[in-house]
Amino acid sequence: MISYSIYIVDDEQTIREGIPMALEAEYKTAAFSTAEDAIDAMQNNPPDLVLLDIGLPGMDGVEALGKIKDSYPDVLVIMITAFEDIETVISTMKLGAYDYVVKPIHMDGLKVTIQNALQTIKLRKEVQTLQAKYLQENLPCFIGESHAIHDVMEFMEMVAQSPDTPILILGETGTGKELIASAIHYRSPNFKGPLTTMNCAAIPKDLIESELFGYEKGAFSGARASGKKGLIEESKNGTLFLDEVGDLSLEAQAKLLRFLESGEFYRVGGTKKFHVQTRVVSATNKDVENIIDKDLFRKDLYFRLGVIKMRVPSLNERRDDIVPLTKHFLYEFSRKFKKKFTGLSSQAEKGLMTHHWVGNVRELKNLIERGVLIGKGPELSLRDLDIQSFNAQEDSKKIANEQGFPPLPPTGIDLQAVEKSLEKFYIEEAFKMAQGNESKAAQLLNINHHTYRYRRKKLLKE
Repeated sequence: MISYSIYIVDDEQTIREGIPMALEAEYKTAAFSTAEDAIDAMQNNPPDLVLLDIGLPGMDGVEALGKIKDSYPDVLVIMITAFEDIETVISTMKLGAYDYVVKPIHMDGLKVTIQNALQTIKLRKEVQTLQAKYLQENLPCFIGESHAIHDVMEFMEMVAQSPDTPILILGETGTGKELIASAIHYRSPNFKGPLTTMNCAAIPKDLIESELFGYEKGAFSGARASGKKGLIEESKNGTLFLDEVGDLSLEAQAKLLRFLESGEFYRVGGTKKFHVQTRVVSATNKDVENIIDKDLFRKDLYFRLGVIKMRVPSLNERRDDIVPLTKHFLYEFSRKFKKKFTGLSSQAEKGLMTHHWVGNVRELKNLIERGVLIGKGPELSLRDLDIQSFNAQEDSKKIANEQGFPPLPPTGIDLQAVEKSLEKFYIEEAFKMAQGNESKAAQLLNINHHTYRYRRKKLLKE
């Protein structure tokens, strides 16, 4: 249930005592004898509505109204006057007063006026409540005390206020880019509109355009008889999130750029021009400048998508947040699996703090889920987390890379199959280097000509 707070500002004690008594069952109230005291109190706890007497000592109600509206434009103000001074009432309405009541105050009439006033901010309060609930339940990547994540949160709050400025989110895999895109949507003026998502890497390149822009009847073989709306149309007055945008085909990039510049597009196979307003938020874990240099991504599209750029720090850059995040996931999975974990062992905490996080927050979440599922508690141990094997795998990969061999996976390998693949690879490489001369190829592998020919024929048949 949404609660509202009301300030009563009047120099008459009977008003300051009587109105709160009549309203306390429905609203939070606070009473002040001067405008100066009320305005001072607003710095720490601004109310939803102020009942403000015009004839106050010191700063009068008209001057106080102006100051309140300058500093707190969303606060509603109902003026109280001892007599119907039309000229003064009109001046307060021009300054932004919602309404006025005349003394002696009739409580039934006052309650109706207050209810009508609060209806105008009910939707705003509902949106704020939903937004706060969404962020609390769906953005564990924001948990933590590090400066790095606080800077991201503060920047996100600021850039979310625009309804249409494109935002490009950069960061490693598992850092929470999709969650941050959702947070931008739910903090934006587009909150009531749809949030649609497309993973550009998961859709075949020849289907991306029809997914984005839709298609008309008979546009291609297998198209619906009625045609289809694309995700851009589906996200009208909302937010379109393009994940892994670096995987878009060059043709789709050109059409997306045209849409970003004009807000207009054509469906695949169509001649009718559509105009849609939506905010495009995109994300990638690729080195965009590198793929631009390789002519795989348009430079002009990069600048258009990244009017605002956000970089999400890796978990290795925000190690102060590892323990708070772990405790959050520990509580979440303890409740899910009906376990009674009370915390982390000192060894587990040390292991988490020194681990190299390749998958970032996603990797940490998966690790804690596994630990809670197999662990007995009450503390999550290093053995539950199995971080030692994770670090052993990292060491194995490092040694393998230094020696030029692929790393040994945790599931093991089929050594005979590896030997056969390796033999086939080098036999074919030698054949290419010798430009099809089998005698020279055999010399490159230090075997005789007949052995080489026999092995090559045998491998080609398999």
